[in-house]
Amino acid sequence: MPREIDWTDVLEIGIQLLEMFPDTDPYTVRFTDLHKWVTQLPGFVGDPMKSTEKGLEAIQLAWHEEYEEAKG
Repeated sequence: MPREIDWTDVLEIGIQLLEMFPDTDPYTVRFTDLHKWVTQLPGFVGDPMKSTEKGLEAIQLAWHEEYEEAKG
């Protein structure tokens, strides 16, 4: 069973998004899509209504850092 994750687990979310969408530049993803993808991650238990723009930006940044690192 996957570990439970919430909106504050930005690094774990970023890693999982990279695994699901390895060829997607996070900065090209609309926040509406990002919100949907996060809430559909295995183990996500956060309240979809508690998402904030600041939180989505933090997730996008963490994902982008993982994306850049993976590209080498």
